[in-house]
Amino acid sequence: MPALYVVATPIGNLEDISLRALRLLSQVELIAAEDTRTTRQLLSAHNIKTPLTSYHEHNKRAKLSYLLDCLREKNVALVSEAGMPGLSDPGYELISAAVEQGVSVVPVPGASAAITALVVSGLPPSQFLYLGFLPRRRGRRQRLLRSVADEPWTVVAFEAPHRLLETLGDALEVFGDRKLAVCRELTKVHEEVFRGRLSQAMEHFAQPRGEFTLVIEGKREEKPQVDEQVEMELAKLYREGVGAREAAARLSETSGVSKKELYQAWLRLTKGG
Repeated sequence: MPALYVVATPIGNLEDISLRALRLLSQVELIAAEDTRTTRQLLSAHNIKTPLTSYHEHNKRAKLSYLLDCLREKNVALVSEAGMPGLSDPGYELISAAVEQGVSVVPVPGASAAITALVVSGLPPSQFLYLGFLPRRRGRRQRLLRSVADEPWTVVAFEAPHRLLETLGDALEVFGDRKLAVCRELTKVHEEVFRGRLSQAMEHFAQPRGEFTLVIEGKREEKPQVDEQVEMELAKLYREGVGAREAAARLSETSGVSKKELYQAWLRLTKGG
């Protein structure tokens, strides 16, 4: 039965492709490529002569029916310009249509700029929000950033070089001066990973060039502190004759402050009392 193979291709270094991907690209009857020039270079490097057809943002509607017809009789590989198809490129529409028509959709995983940037960023990778390419217009971009500003998860997004400084400025305004990693030209000759604060990144990339992936720290949970109100509650319990450990346990439940910090505060308040 024919299948649609969703094949990851290198994001920079041509060696970052799996043996399975190379085998399938040589065995399928047709490759649907976001950028035929880039894909042709990859195929040429590995002496693969499979026919190519373009499938990109500007022809995805016109080509969709043609590719679905091909899938009735042929195995087709879907590749993007770089990385895993379907992420921030027109591959999603073909994958979705193939699924609806009962075509077998087979993933052939590999390089991904978003995941690569995330794991080298130094920021928590266990939970993250992928925003893809950020909106070009500043108003829409700021609204999107505000919608995730209070989330604790690491944020991953793509940005073009000519909008990088404006986007970093918007992020600084919305998020505050959070930590981030700016990954440039990943796996290519001029690869760079900048780690620091948003304000520092704006200074560092005065004349940005290349392809950028941003990895921005999520909102940190503010740890409850022993404030004036908590101290007043501690003093009240002390006057009522409540013991230190019981007072710390009671207030920890209502204030969120740790028992250890409350006990230390109790000792400070009652010292010499």
